[in-house]
Amino acid sequence: MSEQRIVTFLTFPETAEEAMNFYVSIFPNSSITSLTKIDEDEHGEGGRVVNGQFVLDGQHFMAMDMEKEFLPDFSWATSLYVACEDEPAFDNYFDSLSAEGTVMMGPEPVGELRSVSWVTDQFGVTWQLVWK
Repeated sequence: MSEQRIVTFLTFPETAEEAMNFYVSIFPNSSITSLTKIDEDEHGEGGRVVNGQFVLDGQHFMAMDMEKEFLPDFSWATSLYVACEDEPAFDNYFDSLSAEGTVMMGPEPVGELRSVSWVTDQFGVTWQLVWK
């Protein structure tokens, strides 16, 4: 784990590893740094992620799988803000995250911002994409 003291922790309905692989494929300088799963002989379903750690462009995250009956829904009230360095980066993030997700807003200019979009991806995580 990094020296980062506050880390976003995402809980998925048995799709944590798939989500982590998806996210690291989109963002540069990204990787899964640790992945611990429940063994087949332990309680619960074997193969579930109990602790996944990954980095997206230098920002550390954690993830886990949870049984659907206990899992709270993601909400757009909490979102991940991405400051895009240029139009190709914005377009890549938008195209990738919205492919099987939902576009809540944009892309469109807002005030002095060149392009802004809110997207909820296929895993239910909401992203704010901003190109200044």
